[in-house]
Amino acid sequence: MAVSLQKGQKVDLTKGNAGLNTLMIGLGWDEASQPAKGFFGSLLGGSAQAIDCDASALLLTNGKLVGKKDMVYFGNLTHSSGSVVHQGDNLTGAGAGDDEQIKITLDRVPASCDKIVFVVNIYKAMERKQHFGMISNAFIRIVNAQNGQELCRYNLSENYDGMTAMIFGEVYRHDKEWKFSALGQATKDSGLGELGQRFA
Repeated sequence: MAVSLQKGQKVDLTKGNAGLNTLMIGLGWDEASQPAKGFFGSLLGGSAQAIDCDASALLLTNGKLVGKKDMVYFGNLTHSSGSVVHQGDNLTGAGAGDDEQIKITLDRVPASCDKIVFVVNIYKAMERKQHFGMISNAFIRIVNAQNGQELCRYNLSENYDGMTAMIFGEVYRHDKEWKFSALGQATKDSGLGELGQRFA
């Protein structure tokens, strides 16, 4: 049974899971229901623009992002080591289940990498006047990709009005084991570049 985490909690992924080597990180969200614009609003094209959230993984060395090559996102789907592979961009967040997935092969993670941070930002948030207060049911979950078992899940439940990006959580190496920490840190960063600077 999956462990349900609260903000700030940690869980050991590999201890007690002998042979665990491949993780699927599932991230999901829904657009919060928006008030109807009315008949004339729809005639004039007043419907709100879909919110496009982009999930990314940052591979850190000694807690630092060394360069853009260690960012895995819709523009760079596979890390050079082959250890982190983004499964592709979802433009709307519509439908149930994971909206974006990132696969981690633990034994291929470079020895110098001690942490993989998972972040989500809203594409063109400033331009479109969109923020995480317009999103509901956001979550991150860790799945054993070898058997499909969900290991843990963190549902983000705070009010994120005005926030345009989110540091969901991190998988990190500690005493030869891999662990997950639920972070849920909202930011006002305009995109992945600014998010990355937090770890420079």
